[in-house]
Amino acid sequence: MTDQFEDCILAAQSELAVARRLLSDEISAYPVPISGCDAQFNHLLAERQKVLLAIRSLEEDVFIPTPRTPTATDGVESR
Repeated sequence: MTDQFEDCILAAQSELAVARRLLSDEISAYPVPISGCDAQFNHLLAERQKVLLAIRSLEEDVFIPTPRTPTATDGVESR
């Protein structure tokens, strides 16, 4: 059975959602007090941000310029 690229994207989104939940759980269970120089906590925050950016990048529409629509604000030319 061959995977369609859509299946791979859905699998990536699913795994990223799991990673996001696990990171959120770990951050919320982190012992207090948290100082500004807590490297492990800051690393968790950075990893959470990377996961969130990856999720957003898979969900957002991407504009690909073509000769008929060189910018995102140009309308589609019909003939």
